Amino acid sequence: MNEIVFVTHNKGKAKSAEKYFTNLKISTYDFELDEPRSDDIKEIATAKVKQAYNIVKKPCIALDTGFFIEELNGFPRAFVNFVLDTIGIEGILKLMQGIDNRKCKFEECLAYYNGTEIKYFYGKHPGNLAYEIQGKDREEKWSDLWYIFKPEHFDKTLAEMDAIERENRRKIDGSVEALKVFAEWYREEN
Repeated sequence: MNEIVFVTHNKGKAKSAEKYFTNLKISTYDFELDEPRSDDIKEIATAKVKQAYNIVKKPCIALDTGFFIEELNGFPRAFVNFVLDTIGIEGILKLMQGIDNRKCKFEECLAYYNGTEIKYFYGKHPGNLAYEIQGKDREEKWSDLWYIFKPEHFDKTLAEMDAIERENRRKIDGSVEALKVFAEWYREEN
């Protein structure tokens, strides 16, 4: 069985990956990698996957996600962790007080590196910001943004949806998950 190393310290991302890889061993390593100061998720994913490969010497994947709020000119972009560590979701909601345009989206870039070449896979998740924090903790949660992100065409946050609702919403809201795109490509190639 082939093995790919997913270098992440985010347990929610690791949990999400499990559902797509049935014939592939996914090992997760919790390394603290140096991230470039950039708002380009592809640049960040590239740096992380190359570092990871140099550590484990096995094919690796790294996933970077940005969060883009239309009314705030795309803020916070790839600086999601910094924003969550400083102002948190409460601060984001405060910045959006009195603003009707709640459009936002997640964009993902998954980089796969086998030591020879890098391949990229992209995801997107359109939605709207809630007006308040809604929902409860879930094992597969990968960000506090789950409490304020409502997938497009839904009036519930991700944190309010159960696993079946979250899976079914992808058929409605136009979401594309980078992990799923990668898993499909990998199955065809190997």
